[in-house]
Amino acid sequence: METFYLFLVVFLFILAVFDLSVGVSNDAVNFLNSAIGSKAASFKTIMVIAAIGIFVGASLSNGMMDVARHGIYQPQHFYFSEIMSILLAVMLTDVVLLDIFNSLGMPTSTTVSLVFELLGGTVAIAMMKIINSDGVLQLGDLLNTDKAFTVILAIFVSVAIAFFFGTLVQYIARLMFTFNYKKQMKYFAAIFGGIAATAIVYFMLIKGLKESSFMDGDVKNMVYSNTATIVWICFVVFTILMQILHWLKVNVFKVVVLMGTFSLALAFAGNDLVNFIGVPLVGYSSYMDYVAQGGTTTTDTFLMSSLLEPAQTPIYFLIGAGMVMVIALATSKKAHNVVKTSLDLSRQAEGDENFGTSPVARVLVRTCSNIASTIDSITPLSVKNWIDSRFNKNEMILEDRASFDLVRASVNVVLSGLLIALGTSLKLPLSTTYVAFMVAMGSSLADRAWGRESAVFRITGVLSVIGGWFITAGAAFTICFVVALMIYFGGIPAMVCMVGLAVYSLVRSQIAYKKKMRKQALKEEVNSTVAKLRKSTDAREALALFREHSREEVQTDLTFTAGMLSQAIYGFMNENLRDLKKTLAAVAEKKVHLKQVKRVGTLGVTQLEHDIAVEKGLYYYQCNDFASEIIFSIHRLTEPLKDHIDNNFPPLGAIQKEEFGAVTKKVIDFENRCALMVEKNDYTDMEALVAESVSLHNQLTALKKGELKRIQGQSGSTKVSMLYLNMVQEVQNVVAFTGNLIKVSRKFQKE
Repeated sequence: METFYLFLVVFLFILAVFDLSVGVSNDAVNFLNSAIGSKAASFKTIMVIAAIGIFVGASLSNGMMDVARHGIYQPQHFYFSEIMSILLAVMLTDVVLLDIFNSLGMPTSTTVSLVFELLGGTVAIAMMKIINSDGVLQLGDLLNTDKAFTVILAIFVSVAIAFFFGTLVQYIARLMFTFNYKKQMKYFAAIFGGIAATAIVYFMLIKGLKESSFMDGDVKNMVYSNTATIVWICFVVFTILMQILHWLKVNVFKVVVLMGTFSLALAFAGNDLVNFIGVPLVGYSSYMDYVAQGGTTTTDTFLMSSLLEPAQTPIYFLIGAGMVMVIALATSKKAHNVVKTSLDLSRQAEGDENFGTSPVARVLVRTCSNIASTIDSITPLSVKNWIDSRFNKNEMILEDRASFDLVRASVNVVLSGLLIALGTSLKLPLSTTYVAFMVAMGSSLADRAWGRESAVFRITGVLSVIGGWFITAGAAFTICFVVALMIYFGGIPAMVCMVGLAVYSLVRSQIAYKKKMRKQALKEEVNSTVAKLRKSTDAREALALFREHSREEVQTDLTFTAGMLSQAIYGFMNENLRDLKKTLAAVAEKKVHLKQVKRVGTLGVTQLEHDIAVEKGLYYYQCNDFASEIIFSIHRLTEPLKDHIDNNFPPLGAIQKEEFGAVTKKVIDFENRCALMVEKNDYTDMEALVAESVSLHNQLTALKKGELKRIQGQSGSTKVSMLYLNMVQEVQNVVAFTGNLIKVSRKFQKE
């Protein structure tokens, strides 16, 4: 049994590696959002700074492991086997739950996850102990609910405070600096930089390093007894330094953003490390305590009173955790996905919205619009004109492909750090994730980034994220409760099953995430074209870019058509249900992509000269419409085929397979040759291909006539015949629309 628990401890550490990876992926939004969103430096530089902050924070932390040791349960009443059951349930739940949120791109709190998982697992085991003790033990003897209530309070406090102050401070900052902030820097750069840098240092001392290994005894007393003096000295020194940097033509805002990124990363690693390795370390400590007693008791009789003692975390565990977190930050695509959700909700420009609308969001938008109209009606005209002049977006200084400017990025990092530090010093449990996210949302609202076209989508997104935070608490408690009970009753077999289920869940999540990333890649491709067209100031250059984009899209659409026809038709003939499902999934993605491509047309037309815009814009839209019709035809072809195979209906007859298979090969070859012609932008074979499309159309008509004769002769299945006629008709539509597509494409590409 001792050997089994040794393997269990090792497995907990393996899970901790995964937990560190998914935890960093989720919490990366806290410290990467502002720097990446404003393009304060190259992506590599930002990641290096964040990585250094994470490693330093993890290495200097003493882990605050007491939360996992005795923050939720009263360990003196639990046996070793019961504690290990709780810890395994917590780790299995945590890894899977955080991975789900990362795959969805939704930031959530790792602290909330840990606390409510511990609470759920403890309640499950405590219930069993109370039942078996015949009333000797009560829930209050086994459980400490204060921490859970503290976290619930943190949700409300963090959301409200961060959003309010994010809106207020950003509004004041924009009035000071305007969107053309470089004009105002000679007046405010030094003082703003001094305040910002001082706030960041204060944040690191009060929050980021307050539990660090070197902040003990005399050092800690010196820092806390002389906090005011340290703050004033920092303010003077940093103000002078920022003025010198400004004279040296260094952008003070970039310095502030990168300093803030480092401090937030350091605080994250220093304070949240317990969320990832606290549970395995408790398991390790419990196992060592059990082994040390020399076999005098069993796993079911050894009480864990030793967990009441303060945690002593070995330095090599902290350094190892820091290295894993740095590697995860550098390699995790899901971290970028979570950051992207926050950036999409706070970006200055309009664009595709990732969230839909909701009744609550619509009511909020109407209510706020009415309030704004009322305030606007009583505000003097001169004041309104002055405020509007400070919010003139035509003068905006924005880095290439940035979501917002450096002023807002600076406010985000400084205010997030300052609020967290103040909350810590006042004993208010502000959540790092909640503060960082809601400050970003408040500052984007104050910056007028939520226009009438996007406000309802952005608010829906924010409400979805906030709702996810509450779901985290409920899901963490419920899932861990159930898992702990299953382990309690099922013993070792249940543990093995739970481990296998967790591994399966992670693998399946990764597969689903890769599919999602393929969709994202298509979207990024469109956004890249949008960025190029926006930067273009020459109408001829814009037309060339427009043509190149259209050419690539048409060629891709035709190649896609050939591949999907082959996969659908031959998948049906071979009764391969999986191929048909894959075709339908790919077609659904393509439909979304074509809608996004049409948006590029609107932007492209605005960049062209008036006379050319009317003609070429019409051809571009026609290309998109014909491509869409082709995709819809493939969908109408594939869906009945999938249902036919799924219901195990009779297959096509030998004659039907032979005749239709021969024409299908010709159609697929036709689609590929059309794609090659468009790719080369050489339409010399155009007439031959148009003639071939007419020939294929006639051959398919002949197939329909032949099938109708077979129906009249009452040979074969009526259901199969109806399906066959639909196949022929939809392929005939594909051929016809392809002919129209290449004709219009030639007109669009023609000088």
